[in-house]
Amino acid sequence: MSFVDKLSSIAYRLFFFAASVLLVLAVAERVANFFGYTILRVAFAGGRLLEFTAVLLIFVVALILRQLRNELRKGDRPS
Repeated sequence: MSFVDKLSSIAYRLFFFAASVLLVLAVAERVANFFGYTILRVAFAGGRLLEFTAVLLIFVVALILRQLRNELRKGDRPS
């Protein structure tokens, strides 16, 4: 496994974790807003957090597809 493969593996795990945290935070903010409270104050709205989550998940999917492509290409080479 090369350095780039290790780096992309770490990156997509980190992005997935961050997206999960943002999703939980957006849902918690929405529930808090339903009861008239706020968690984030004015920093970001819950919808904006969902946008960040979607962007991070797109990067995760792209990195996983890149890794899958490399594995399939590796299997096509004669030994």
